[in-house]
Amino acid sequence: MADSTSHAVVGVVLRAAGDHLEVLLADDGLPAAPLERGRTLEQALARAVDTTRIAHLEQLETRALERGVVTAYLGLVRRDDEVEGRWVRVRRLPQLTPAESSFIGAGLSRLRAKLSYTNLGFALAPSTFTVSELREVYVAALGHDVSATNLQRVLVRRGVLERVDGRRAPGRTGGRPAALFRFASDRLEVTDEFAALRPPR
Repeated sequence: MADSTSHAVVGVVLRAAGDHLEVLLADDGLPAAPLERGRTLEQALARAVDTTRIAHLEQLETRALERGVVTAYLGLVRRDDEVEGRWVRVRRLPQLTPAESSFIGAGLSRLRAKLSYTNLGFALAPSTFTVSELREVYVAALGHDVSATNLQRVLVRRGVLERVDGRRAPGRTGGRPAALFRFASDRLEVTDEFAALRPPR
């Protein structure tokens, strides 16, 4: 950002990895690119990160900073997709600028809020999954424990999940083969506008 009239675009790109969230970094900070004359914000972002591999992308916010205007986008990557770059645990971030840290915080808040009342989990989960695997995605995204039984009941009742053929073979600890599911839609939909997924007390 060369002057006070410059405009840059940054990406807060998140994925679930195990029981935690990771954010994509480029060099020592969030992926960023200047907005060039005649280009859209999305085109600028695509110069900083491969947006073709992002399952869900939405504008997060625009801020006027000392060095210019910055527009941040929230991007979500499915667990079984690959986006090249340096992935770092959200809870183990290196030293970032206050603005970058704030953008990440805003992205986390947006994600957690929308998981309550939309089907946004589709953008983090693999294409097919067991309920236990989906629970792990929600635990990573929400930052607190989630009951697999309750999660399945709520999402099936809302019509968010649907069964697919086949079962997942038992792991090392044994047990019965687990049923496989997928999200009924891979587009953002409001499923319960009054819902809220809160941490257990």
